[in-house]
Amino acid sequence: MKILTLRLDEALYAKISSRSKRRKTIRSEVVREALNAYFEKSNNSSKESAFELAHDLAGTVAGPTDLSVNKIHLKGFGP
Repeated sequence: MKILTLRLDEALYAKISSRSKRRKTIRSEVVREALNAYFEKSNNSSKESAFELAHDLAGTVAGPTDLSVNKIHLKGFGP
């Protein structure tokens, strides 16, 4: 097993310590599990397109259909 040293802010260190005490395990195990869960989630979500991630939001917003060509909505942006 390899060793990795990292710096944590006080709040994150306290959360890890608290979780390890509740689970009666060492802090390293809590961090390993969290990292594994993160990489599992990121591997699963990277297979989805932007549409697949937001398909349930399509059509839920009311308003002008295309703000990019309606000059009244562009006032105050750009030169």
